[in-house]
Amino acid sequence: QVQLVESGGGLVQAGGSLRLSCAASGRTFSRYVMGWFRQAPGKEREFVAAITSGGITVYADSVKGRFTASRDNAKNTVYLQMNSLKPEDTAVYYCAAGGRVVIPSRSYDYEYWGQGTQVTVSS
Repeated sequence: QVQLVESGGGLVQAGGSLRLSCAASGRTFSRYVMGWFRQAPGKEREFVAAITSGGITVYADSVKGRFTASRDNAKNTVYLQMNSLKPEDTAVYYCAAGGRVVIPSRSYDYEYWGQGTQVTVSS
């Protein structure tokens, strides 16, 4: 069992930056693919980024070049550095962990989810 707790969300002006953190419980954190997803009001949850146990990253086209996922296995924590934020990045951001992820952008490949953290970008 893995429990995930996100933090770092907030209100920021367009062009600004935020860093989200996701702290995980459990001794097998390093084995999991960690994903970041987001859900805006009235929209479906969408993939943002993922990072494998070996540090390989995958990004949605909408955030490529602006967002960076990283992980610290010693701290059981994954991060999402978000730069050049846009109003359309406003959403609840979720981290997820998957032990058998085949397609990182597919939400149902992930077994565990955090409660989410709100990110609001004002124009």
